[in-house]
Amino acid sequence: MTTPLRLGISRCLLGDEVRFDGGHKQDHFLTDVLGRYVEWVPVCPEVETGLGTPREAMRLVGNPHRPQLMTITSKHDHTKAMEAMIDVRLESLQKHDLSGFVFKRGSPSCGLERVRVYTVQGIPSQRGVGIFAKAFTEQFPLIPVEEEGRLSDPELRENFIERVFCYRRFQDLVQNRVTKQALIRFHTIHKYLLLAHSQQHYETMGRLIGQAEQYRLKELTLMYGEHFMRALTMKATVRKHVNVLQHIVGYFKGRLTPDEKAELFGLIADYHKGLTPLIVPLTLVKHYVQILDIGYIRDQVYLNPHPKELMLRNHV
Repeated sequence: MTTPLRLGISRCLLGDEVRFDGGHKQDHFLTDVLGRYVEWVPVCPEVETGLGTPREAMRLVGNPHRPQLMTITSKHDHTKAMEAMIDVRLESLQKHDLSGFVFKRGSPSCGLERVRVYTVQGIPSQRGVGIFAKAFTEQFPLIPVEEEGRLSDPELRENFIERVFCYRRFQDLVQNRVTKQALIRFHTIHKYLLLAHSQQHYETMGRLIGQAEQYRLKELTLMYGEHFMRALTMKATVRKHVNVLQHIVGYFKGRLTPDEKAELFGLIADYHKGLTPLIVPLTLVKHYVQILDIGYIRDQVYLNPHPKELMLRNHV
């Protein structure tokens, strides 16, 4: 990557005491681990709307598709003030060139899903999306987003961070005066990563590039980016990973001893059975790629989609 990796984040997750009760919800994985690799851009919609800390608790009320943000006891409606702040804030976030956003789960402003929406009588009826989170995802549909609570799941955590790094690479591609050759190169080095998520999307993207002459380059790149990010939201299953590993091992044909080949296929089989995490067979595959100097595979993002120090593939 050629530019900093900037992620938006609900400010309370950084340990700032900005919640309605004057407290915080610091997430130590985000601050102490992932924070070493990213620049955080903190946002607290309530504070930026002008509400103090501490403050009266609020909740979403009314139509789940366009709810009001109201205080629970005094019934004061802060919706218009919040929406006015959001218009200005989204414009400023555009300048930060974000590669992802981590939202606070359950928040009436920042929750991404399953946020309680109440009737005017105070009865929880349906579940919606926080006002700021909804506006953000509509304004920036390609940017990877996630709630901090879901990041405790190893597979969701690995997928989100993988998408963040991939989106940053796509941003660099776009910002470095993309050419058709650069787009082809980008598609080539992401081949096995894409296949680990969705062969169908990979083939669709390949056809799109093959028909490049039918589109203006900017239009082609934006269309490709939409398919690219959508493909990465598809779950990378054990079966898909095994297929990718076996494809890569095909490049070792005739270059490994019988014992080396048996060991490698044994590790892949153990991973398939759930006996070892992905990192185990992948480490041996990466070793042989280096030893055998297979440039095409060595350049594949699949082998190193994010910093190894995060140890994300030790748990999937």
